[in-house]
Amino acid sequence: QKHLVESGGGSVQAGGSLRLSCAASEYDFNGFCMAWFRQAPGKEREGVASIDTDGSTLYADSVKDRFTISKDNSKNTLYLQMNSLKPEDTAMYYCAARSHSCYLGSWSSRWLYGFWGRGTQVTISS
Repeated sequence: QKHLVESGGGSVQAGGSLRLSCAASEYDFNGFCMAWFRQAPGKEREGVASIDTDGSTLYADSVKDRFTISKDNSKNTLYLQMNSLKPEDTAMYYCAARSHSCYLGSWSSRWLYGFWGRGTQVTISS
């Protein structure tokens, strides 16, 4: 059974850094568009970043130049390096995957992803 497990969340002060990881089992990263989403209390789940099968990346404007998405195919692990964190980055962060390219349809539409992790909480204090 395919599943995704996130880790690396925590509580840090504004300006700090965190690195999230997402370990995937039972399928090959190479064939999937992978993404990070986040959801703050009372808000919609929003796309943070995606990485396609060829390694190309896309970012939400709110995190561009601060966050970096990457993957290690040999370890079947997806990462999100988050720097210069702000209180507004506080949210539950989810790893997601879909079997078609990130460039087919909107990469940030949650409805286009069929596989999800359970999330890891990120809390940024001012």
